[in-house]
Amino acid sequence: MPVNLPPPSDDVPVLQVDPFDVAVLRDPYPFFKALREAGPVAWLAPYGIYATGRHSEATTVLSRWQQFTNAGGAGLADIRKPGNWRPASVILEVDPPAHTAVRGALQKILSPIVVRQWREKFQAEAEAMADQLVARGRFDGMRDAAEAFVLQVFPPAVGIRIPRENAQAIGDMNFNAIGPNNELTKAAVARAQPYMQWYEDSMKREAMLPGGFGELIHQAEDAGALQKGFAANLTRSFLRGGMDTTISGIGSALLALARDPAQWDLLRADPALVRNAFDEAIRHESPVQVMFRTTCEGAELGGVALAPDIKIAAFMGAANRDTRQWPDADRFDLRRPVAGQHLAFGSGPHVCIGQMIARLEAECLIGALARRVKRLRLAGEPVYRPVNTLRTLDSLPLEVEAG
Repeated sequence: MPVNLPPPSDDVPVLQVDPFDVAVLRDPYPFFKALREAGPVAWLAPYGIYATGRHSEATTVLSRWQQFTNAGGAGLADIRKPGNWRPASVILEVDPPAHTAVRGALQKILSPIVVRQWREKFQAEAEAMADQLVARGRFDGMRDAAEAFVLQVFPPAVGIRIPRENAQAIGDMNFNAIGPNNELTKAAVARAQPYMQWYEDSMKREAMLPGGFGELIHQAEDAGALQKGFAANLTRSFLRGGMDTTISGIGSALLALARDPAQWDLLRADPALVRNAFDEAIRHESPVQVMFRTTCEGAELGGVALAPDIKIAAFMGAANRDTRQWPDADRFDLRRPVAGQHLAFGSGPHVCIGQMIARLEAECLIGALARRVKRLRLAGEPVYRPVNTLRTLDSLPLEVEAG
């Protein structure tokens, strides 16, 4: 349960809001505004941690590992402390130089040739799915489009096939567990439990689909490019990082475009804008709402000295709506230049290694729909699913008019 913990110094403003309360998760933007207005850094009393919601300061937290280490884990709990210990992700929860070596090995595997082969498969699947959706006229933009497409193309490219029920249960567990051990996390852990052994077994070499990215990771381990025992951990991290977030981003793009017919018309008139549609969508509704680091000795933020060995939350969802960075930041705008500036993919050494794949998936599906659909409209009220650190729609009723 959240408690009221005092800040280590008097020069940090205190916020009493619980950002992981279900009501806040459903509508986080009042909290995000309060966090930005509080100052460059604030103290979240319910959890006894620092937090920032401004773009400049969040970028600093995510990129300066010498002041804000990842070794304590990317979540709220410090995985080095008694009661919280668990094995760290060998790429997400280590600092350079160990992180640099692992990331370099992965980047060699994720070659332009591999991505080019994926493009052909993704595009063919997107065209076929778009034909089916347009023929139906009405569909759920999450279940029938974003989820169906990503689960159809991405896990097999990694090297596994994962049923929707397994994927959602495991994804919700992972993104809830990054936050506090509240009722959402407990329920998600219980829901995912029946799938966990299957999930662990699916990452093993013998379970990999031939030709998938996971098989290449295991081969790199065999060749000595990765340490022994790293391959399954990395395959799991790659799958986990690229599945739920891409589904969320595509859903957010479809929602924004359905709400604003002028933006849909703009996209149809200029197909090149499909590349920006996804980036603007994940700026506007950041899939990963918050990531955590741990302060090091000498850490400071916005001119404020921070006590060491305390978790700090970088709320990317707030930073990506910061008017200091973008005018009219609450508006979805296809023409807004955001690629390389928004924080939805993170920043610094841990910036998302698979971002080009997420963009590719979105470009294929949204582009295929734009070429077939004259009108994209909401057919009902969209519903968000409360998850501690993931902003994602649960349902998105849409109707389309071919043309």
